[in-house]
Amino acid sequence: MWVPCEGSQRVLEHPEKVPALLDDATSLGVTDLFVQVHRGGRAWFDSSLADAAPYAQMRQAAGGSDPLRSLVAAAHARGVRVHAWVNVLSLSSNRAAPALAALGRQALQVDRRGRSVLDYPDLELPAPDRRFLRMGTPAVWLDPGAPGVAELLARTYAELVSRYPELDGLHLDYIRHPDVLPFSPGARFGVGLDFGYGSASRARFAGETGLVAPFGDDLRNADDWDHWRRDTVTAVVRAIAEAARAARPGLLISAAVWPYPERSYLSLFQDWPGWLDAGLLDFAVPMLYTRDDRLLGYELRSYEGLDPGRIWSGLGVWLFAAEPARAESQLRLARAARLAGAALFSWDAIADAPALRSALVAGAHGGG
Repeated sequence: MWVPCEGSQRVLEHPEKVPALLDDATSLGVTDLFVQVHRGGRAWFDSSLADAAPYAQMRQAAGGSDPLRSLVAAAHARGVRVHAWVNVLSLSSNRAAPALAALGRQALQVDRRGRSVLDYPDLELPAPDRRFLRMGTPAVWLDPGAPGVAELLARTYAELVSRYPELDGLHLDYIRHPDVLPFSPGARFGVGLDFGYGSASRARFAGETGLVAPFGDDLRNADDWDHWRRDTVTAVVRAIAEAARAARPGLLISAAVWPYPERSYLSLFQDWPGWLDAGLLDFAVPMLYTRDDRLLGYELRSYEGLDPGRIWSGLGVWLFAAEPARAESQLRLARAARLAGAALFSWDAIADAPALRSALVAGAHGGG
C-alpha cells in the first residue's frame, strides 16, 4: 500500500497516525508499505543531498525523534515491511530543487523544439502546442541523459538506505520521460512531442555513437536516438540499484511503472520488463489505475507472459471512494490473477473513506 508524504494524512508529519495506518494495514492484509520520503527534490529523511527541510520540521514536531525510523520500527513489530518510496526524475513544481542548483539547467528536460520545461508557463506546454497536446504530469523533469544526473540520484538514494539500514526496500517512481498526450510512438514519426533534446544530452549522444541526434524537423538517426534515450533511463535505474544494494545488501528494489509495456517502452523510454530481466528490479508495480474492469482484466492477463512472479498489480482504489463495491471487485480480480501480489493507492484515500476501507477489508478476506 502506498503512503504519500503530502496529502490528507501526512503520517510522517503526524506520527500519532502511525497506529491507525498499521491497524488498517493489518485489517487489509497488507504486507508491505511504500512510504514516500522524497518528492519534488524534498526529503522526509535525514539527507545532505536533498532539501531536508521537511525532515527537520517533522523531527522538531516529534520532539527530536525521527518519525521515519519510528514508523519502520512500529511496522516491523507488526510484521509489515517498509520500502522508501522516492520520486526519481520528477521535481514536481520545485524550481529551486537542490539537484537543479547542483547540476544547472542542462540537467532538465528539453523538448524537440528546444524549449526547457523550466520555461513552460505553469509547467504546461506553450501555445500553440497546448491546443493539441497536453503534459500528462506537468513538472520540472530531470533528463536522465544529462551529465551528472544518474550519479547524483544514485548518491542521494545510497545515502538514504545507508542512514536507514532498517528499510526493507527502495521503491522508484517517476523513473521515465515525461508523458505527453497523445503519445508519440517514437522520434522517427516526427509527430507529437518528446523530450531529451538538451544540448548536453545531444552532445553526449554524438560522442558515444558518432551520430547526430534528431532535433526540430530533422529526424536523422531517430531509431538510434530512441534506443539511446531508453538506455539512459535504464542506466539511472542501474546506477541507483547498484549504489543502494552496495550500501544496504539485501535491499529490495522495485518501481511503480506504466501499466502498458509497449507504450512505456516506446513513448516513455521505461523498459521495465527489461529491468526485471536484467535483475535491476526485484519486482515491478504497474499502475493499473482504471475504472474499466475489462481493461484491467486484459492487462492482468497480459503480464502472465512477462515475469508474473515479480509483478504486483497497482490498483487505483481512490477512483471508487463513492463506489466502494467496485474497488472490492477490482481487488478480487487482481488477487485472482497469477501475479505476485496487489498494491493499493493509497492509504490517504482509504483513511478518508470509511466505506471504501470496509469494502477493501471484505475483499482482502474473501468477503463480498
